[in-house]
Formats: sequence, C-alpha cells, structure tokens
Amino acid sequence: MKNPAWIRTLLAISLALNLGVVAALVLRPAPDTVPEGGAPPVVHRPEYLKLTPEQRARWEGMETPFLHDLSSNWSDIRRHREALVRHIFADAPERTAIDAEQAAIARLQATQQQRVIDQLLAERAMLDDAQRTRLLQLLLTRYAEEATEEEMLHRK
Repeated sequence: MKNPAWIRTLLAISLALNLGVVAALVLRPAPDTVPEGGAPPVVHRPEYLKLTPEQRARWEGMETPFLHDLSSNWSDIRRHREALVRHIFADAPERTAIDAEQAAIARLQATQQQRVIDQLLAERAMLDDAQRTRLLQLLLTRYAEEATEEEMLHRK
C-alpha cells in the first residue's frame, strides 16, 4: 500500500521534532533548578549526577565519540535541509528533488535518533539507581521546558 506524500511528510516532521527534543536534552547542560524568568544555570552533568572517578572516565570515553557522531550527523542534516528549502523555493520546484531531500533527512534523523537512544542506554547502564533517577528527572524536566525551533519560529 502506498502512503500519500503528506503522510510521509507529516511523519518526517514528527520524527524531526522528536529527535530535536531528544538531542537538545542530551547535549544541553542540565540545571538543578531554573531561575524564574532566566536561563537555566550551566551544570556539568558528571558533577550533577555525582559520578565516581571510574564512572567519570567511562562517561568521558563515551561522550567524545557520541558528540562527534552527533555533530557530523547534524552537519549532514543541515546540508539536506538547506537543499530542501532551496528546492521548495526554486522558480520551478521539482517534487522529486523535494521528496529525495526529505527522504535523506528522514534517514539521517532516524540514524541520529537511534544513536541518541543507544547513548542514553549506555549511560543508564553505568549509573546506579540514584543517578538514573537524577538523569531521568533532568531529561523529563528539560523535555517539558523545551520549545522546538519550529515553535519558536512560528510564535506570534
């Protein structure tokens, strides 16, 4: 059964929003509390989680390749997003080129989302119960506070 293009586009947008939120949660430093009306203070996550020296070494060993992969993937996504927007606003938009860019973005986002999930599972595995609870609460708090780029762009 063939899905209409609008369904594929809607799914891709949904995936992009979900991935953006997860990536923002993982990459953004976490506060203990957010001051009223201000930006959250920068908190070093290993300190916030009270990692042991052994955990800290493992954390840093996992974090560097993860951030490198994420950065590379974001670069690829940005390149395809720019091409997509250029195709959409071309004098004579070509639907096949638009669909190809959208599909490339969806593939990259799916790969990136899986990488974020793998990273969170690896972090979870190295933490004790109290640290997992702190990280869970941190991520849930961040998720509740985050606005997507699309929401910020379209606010009145």
